[in-house]
Amino acid sequence: MPNKMRIKKGDRVQVISGKDKGATSVVMRAIPENRKLVVEKVAVAKKAQRPTRENPQGGIISIEMPIHVSTVMLVCPKCGKPTRVSLRSDEGKKVRVCKKCGKDID
Repeated sequence: MPNKMRIKKGDRVQVISGKDKGATSVVMRAIPENRKLVVEKVAVAKKAQRPTRENPQGGIISIEMPIHVSTVMLVCPKCGKPTRVSLRSDEGKKVRVCKKCGKDID
């Protein structure tokens, strides 16, 4: 399967499955080669951190883990609902389109 993802960094998404189902947040990082996303305050794991020069205290920190792109839906900025995304060609440029309201996303 080609690594095309229709969700980008900075998009608002809603989680549709998993332990954080229903959460709405912003994509912090996209990893297209693995088809995964890092979403703010979703899939948070605890990690033991060694003391370093930057963090001399060390201790247990919270870190967002990547989740699969199929577990989220893009929230349309126009209609505010979670929606699927289609692509339309506009003067040689690909434009993402909301399947619910039909408006351009970007």
